Amino acid sequence: MFDGKSILITGGSGSFGRAFIRALLERFSPQRLIVFSRDELKQFEMQQVFAQPCMRYFLGDVRDRDRLVQAMRGVDYVVHAAALKQVPAAEYNPMECIKTNIHGAENVIHAALANGVAKVIALSTDKAANPINLYGATKLASDKLFVAANNIAGSNPTRFAVVRYGNVVGSRGSVVPFFRKLLAEGARELPITDVRMTRFWISIAQAVDFVLRNFARMQGGEIFVPKIPSVRIVDLAEALAPGMPHKIIGIRPGEKLHEVMCPADDSHLTLEFSDHFVIRPSIRFFGLDCDYTRNLLGECGAPTPAGFEYNSGNNPHFLGVEEIRAFNAAAGV
Repeated sequence: MFDGKSILITGGSGSFGRAFIRALLERFSPQRLIVFSRDELKQFEMQQVFAQPCMRYFLGDVRDRDRLVQAMRGVDYVVHAAALKQVPAAEYNPMECIKTNIHGAENVIHAALANGVAKVIALSTDKAANPINLYGATKLASDKLFVAANNIAGSNPTRFAVVRYGNVVGSRGSVVPFFRKLLAEGARELPITDVRMTRFWISIAQAVDFVLRNFARMQGGEIFVPKIPSVRIVDLAEALAPGMPHKIIGIRPGEKLHEVMCPADDSHLTLEFSDHFVIRPSIRFFGLDCDYTRNLLGECGAPTPAGFEYNSGNNPHFLGVEEIRAFNAAAGV
């Protein structure tokens, strides 16, 4: 569906954007691939790797509505990946996080509607479900904006959906590079926040594949959640440094023991498919009556039981120590 099309990705010079661009170039023949981001150095570095004739590089910030409108001219599909993502930084700089994650989402929606973009997928996070930190709260607000944008669209054909997933293995700021850095520096123990802590585990390649698949699935208004494994933080530490002692440092501000992707409060809206969940919109859209139990690929889902919650602690699929090693190796970290 991407052959001959124009695709724009905000935050396109980040780790997800680079992997997404690579996948599109390897699998499809797009007319244009537009990297929209504010980091000129990262864009310069990307241009040394991705210099195909279809590539376009736009310097800009999602806070700048006019620049987004300009960049989206003639665009068919948009992936919104730009965000401020560091939990402590968001707590110390709340207005900056709000400007990018909430007002930036508004601007992306406005630009997509102004240009008649066909489909927009916004990337979310497990921290947006029952948020306890500002980053998660801004991403929840962003999710709500993108879902409701299908109602704002009215007769405009533009459709919006959200993809929510957990920790990306090896991404910047994640625990694996942090542990590896400590080990390289000769650490004799690894810091563990809490021995009970669990996290969802997904590779960047899996995240890209899930987003690509959901462009074909989406009807508008869905929050897509992949079925992915969980890991225990102590098992992860053992996988990276067998036998090394741990130092318990306590949960950091804004951190949870277990991350949630499908909250119990949304169980009446949640549908289970073979390899993913869909959280249906809680509002009805003007002129858009979708049967979310059957997506555009013909896949069928069924309602989850009342009170159902999908979190990293009750996940039926946990990776053991050896499985974590194999998973990380396959993910290239």
